[in-house]
Amino acid sequence: MSEASNNSNSTPQPEAKPQPQMDEAHAQSAAQATSDPAAAAVTDPLADAQAELANLKAQNADLADQYLRAQADVQNARRRADDEIAKARKFAVEGFAESLLPVLDSLEAGLAIPNVTLEQIREGSEATLRQLKSALERNKVVEINPAAGTKFDPHHHQAISVVPAEQEANTVVTVLQKGYSIAERVLRPALVTVTAPK
Repeated sequence: MSEASNNSNSTPQPEAKPQPQMDEAHAQSAAQATSDPAAAAVTDPLADAQAELANLKAQNADLADQYLRAQADVQNARRRADDEIAKARKFAVEGFAESLLPVLDSLEAGLAIPNVTLEQIREGSEATLRQLKSALERNKVVEINPAAGTKFDPHHHQAISVVPAEQEANTVVTVLQKGYSIAERVLRPALVTVTAPK
C-alpha cells in the first residue's frame, strides 16, 4: 500500500524532447543568407565600403609610386644634362686648340733654324698660314672677304667710310680688314669702304 500511495503522490517529470526540425530551419536560413550575394549586399553595406576603400588605397599607392618614379627620372635627366653642359663648356675649345697645335709646331720649327734666308722665312710663313687657315676651316671659322661691287650687308660688313666710285651705290669698294664667322655667327665683321649714294 505504501508503494501505491507513493506512486500516486509522485508527479511524473516531463522528458525534454529535442526539436531537430527547428534547428534545421535556422541552419538553412543562415546558409541562404550567406550564399545569396544580393542578400549579403543589401544586408552588409559596410563590407562593400571597406572593400572599395581598400581598392582606392591600393590605386592611390600605385599612383604615388608612379609619381615618385617619374620625379626621379626627371631629376636624373636634369642632372645628366647639367653635367653634359658643364663638360661642353669646360672642353669647348679642346678640338680647336688641338687643330692649332701643328701651326704652333711649324712656327717653333721655323724659328729654331739658324741662318735662314728671307726666301726661307717667306716660304715657312706661307706654309704656316695655310696650316692656320685649314685649322680654322675645320672648326667652321670662315673668313668674310667681300669682293668689290658686293652689296653692303650690315650683318657681315662694317662701313668705315663712304667714297665716290664708279659702281652701284651702297656697294663694297675695298676691304680694309677681313671679317670672320663661326657656324654662321659673325665673330668679326669685315671693315669696308662703300660707295656713296648717287
